[in-house]
Amino acid sequence: MTNDQTPVIVGVARITDRGRPLDELPGPMGLLEMAAERAFADAGLDRARAAELDTIAIVKCFRESTPNSPASLARRLGADRAKGWLMPDSGNGPQYLVNRYAEAIAEGENGLVLIAGCEPKDSVRRLKKAGMPIDWAEAPDTEAEFLVPDAKMSNGYETAHGVWLAATVYAMIENGLRHHYGRSIEEHQMAMGRLFARFSEVAAQTEGAWFPQVRTAEEIATPSADNRMVNWPYTKLMNAFNNVDQSAAILMTSLGRARAWGVPEDRITYLHGCADAFEPMMVSERRDYHSCPAIGMMGRKALGMAGIGLDAIEWFDLYSCFPSAVEAACDELGIAADDPRPLTVTGGLPYHGGAGNNYVTSSIAAMVERVRAKPGAKGMVTANGGYLTKHAAGIYSTEPSPAHDGSGWARENPANYQAELDALPTPPVVKAAEGDAVIETYTVVFGRDGAPAKGILFGRLGDGSDPMAPRFVANTPDDADLLTAMTREDFIGRSGRVANVERINIMRP
Repeated sequence: MTNDQTPVIVGVARITDRGRPLDELPGPMGLLEMAAERAFADAGLDRARAAELDTIAIVKCFRESTPNSPASLARRLGADRAKGWLMPDSGNGPQYLVNRYAEAIAEGENGLVLIAGCEPKDSVRRLKKAGMPIDWAEAPDTEAEFLVPDAKMSNGYETAHGVWLAATVYAMIENGLRHHYGRSIEEHQMAMGRLFARFSEVAAQTEGAWFPQVRTAEEIATPSADNRMVNWPYTKLMNAFNNVDQSAAILMTSLGRARAWGVPEDRITYLHGCADAFEPMMVSERRDYHSCPAIGMMGRKALGMAGIGLDAIEWFDLYSCFPSAVEAACDELGIAADDPRPLTVTGGLPYHGGAGNNYVTSSIAAMVERVRAKPGAKGMVTANGGYLTKHAAGIYSTEPSPAHDGSGWARENPANYQAELDALPTPPVVKAAEGDAVIETYTVVFGRDGAPAKGILFGRLGDGSDPMAPRFVANTPDDADLLTAMTREDFIGRSGRVANVERINIMRP
């Protein structure tokens, strides 16, 4: 028998709002309200049931429009008793929230929880272009409370060298993976193209995808007038696309309440397994740039909680801000390159639309729709925040999990296995680097004119023989010929000299 306190998802919604007249744009609060209303309708519940919400958790927009979006949404919905929380910037947030509130519902701490988020960047773009004001503030004027601390994921040392934009950091990880795989630059460029071509094929068949069109591997991999190089080796079509107007919502409660309220059985979805894990917050403090132990740990714990192996998963939605995020997830989870199972159920962040921190609310909603259409099938969603930093996973199905029968729903405290990850050895970091060195990984930043503009690298002091040799961040000299060569030859492992000049490390290979 399944315990009445088992946490379940009863309603989901995902919205793509595109092409409205400028004077009819709903703004972020309108997008959130639409998603919340549709989630209640999806569960077969009257909107008036919102009065029974005890928690509203909002995933933070890139640009928060009003001082307290959780309280503003509660006011719109008539959810006067709901406690409002804001989840800080981080793409793992939606799955983290599902995991956290599933546990709270199982323990009787929460009864009805709404998780929602949106991104209105296309509206911002259109309004700015038209010279129209953007004023979406509304009551109340109190400041929102963050559910968890807003953790710093870079420091002044890293940002001074250009290590802060996501496209830069993931490109450095990408080159670390390419070198680890032993591929040539040309081979890996096409491998990335083939990987993301699969994502575009799903987007072409997904209602609400921002770019519902099939792209070829060559089109994605090859720089062109419409597909400029951004951070080598990433072209524009390999980047998450955030200029969207999208929102999504998830409604959670206990199985007992769902049945008492008359939620149809075919709406009820179970969380079979879940896990959360982190890499070191500072990119310069990682073990290396071709592995991600936190994803491996997260996958093992989520599958173990569900009592299944990876072969039981029918669909994946792997976080796909850049190719390296997908490649690292496949490596750590054990998904083979020729595995025929879909790696996305939406089309991913570049083609469905990134929706900022809120993409995974949409991917969870899409996964719930997918498993509802095939009762008993299982799907896995992964979420990633920062620079392959924060990770969360959930395994979904419309059938109760045998692993939870009798004893009820429970998960292992993530702190238990996080301690194991935190104990992994990492190299020391030096800020003012001087002497012989080798390049560990790197990227070349391109300007909008299509020309290479800056080289950024992680290096190690010494000759490369010591796996724990001190690590440093550096830039290359402003040498156009050198930057071009770094995109045509593999410079990982190249030796050279590093010197600290006016607090900036400069390495000449």
